[in-house]
Amino acid sequence: MTTREIIDDLRNWNGPDIRIMEVCGTHTAAIMQAGIRNLLPKGITLLSGPGCPVCVTPAAYIDKAVELAMRQDHLVYTFGDMLKVKGTGRSLADAKAEGAHVRFVYSPLDLLEYAVKDPDHIHVFAAVGFETTAPIYAVLVKKAQEKGLKNLILLTALRTILPALDFILGSGEPIDAFIAPGHVSAIIGSNAYRSLAARYKRPFTITGFSPEHILLAIRQLAYAVKEGQHEVRNLYPGVVHPDGNRKALSLMDDVFEPGPSAWRGFGIIPESGLFVREAYGSFDAGSRGLDADPPANAVCRCTDVILGRIHPTDCPLFGTFCMPQDAQGPCMVSDEGACGIWFRFRGEV
Repeated sequence: MTTREIIDDLRNWNGPDIRIMEVCGTHTAAIMQAGIRNLLPKGITLLSGPGCPVCVTPAAYIDKAVELAMRQDHLVYTFGDMLKVKGTGRSLADAKAEGAHVRFVYSPLDLLEYAVKDPDHIHVFAAVGFETTAPIYAVLVKKAQEKGLKNLILLTALRTILPALDFILGSGEPIDAFIAPGHVSAIIGSNAYRSLAARYKRPFTITGFSPEHILLAIRQLAYAVKEGQHEVRNLYPGVVHPDGNRKALSLMDDVFEPGPSAWRGFGIIPESGLFVREAYGSFDAGSRGLDADPPANAVCRCTDVILGRIHPTDCPLFGTFCMPQDAQGPCMVSDEGACGIWFRFRGEV
């Protein structure tokens, strides 16, 4: 089918009302930028999911990163999004303004050079992410061990997506189908979703990020729900293989082990975190047990957004008291957060 035919077919939809969750923030951005929601009938609703690692990182992790950055002999490195997310009080950006040692980097591997050139400081990387970024952190640890570095450590907030989807479905959230995250799927493979699809009788489609691919995925999922199918389909075969990236998975398994982990707004999800194994324990900055979150803002509805209960614009703070330059919740802070994406493309809503 041509893209025009897909759009026409969706606009003439005569099936049941369907709620499809796009898990990945990059998919959300592509959907908003292309105005795809405006092309769909009222019976097909797209909802954002928990695919923004910054959004689900608990406040206790931010507090720990701030505490390390305030130490005179420590330097904390992070990506840009993490700078603005608040813990129970301050963000890393706030701490930096108070004199904390916080630096922005593009690649975690840069720390190998910094640690060698500056042996008088402990170099800490704030390692936040999903399976997409976990392999590069594993490489960092292994290279640091090979070089015998004693002044490079990781503060990890690594999450795995399947337990989160299991949590959402097990909680009874009314999601009928899923656009699986493309980048994560490139690591874990399409077969990884089969047990969830079979257990909860929900279809999953893996797709790329072009409007044509996303529209085709939506059509496939809509008809799968209508026909009572719950298969896993892969529309991204050039990137996603059935068994995933075996080398990356092997690296992750060598350096990290799964364990219970806190997701901001969700609580503890069993076996959803990745933690440095004991064999590499000297490279861990104290990442376990960072579970506490402050009392939730009674008005901010970030949790409802990433559970697919509401759209960002349904939050009373959206675009008024909550904007990227003065965010009240993590979903507005990150470039991958649903609220931040909807704000940037609000003219497309």
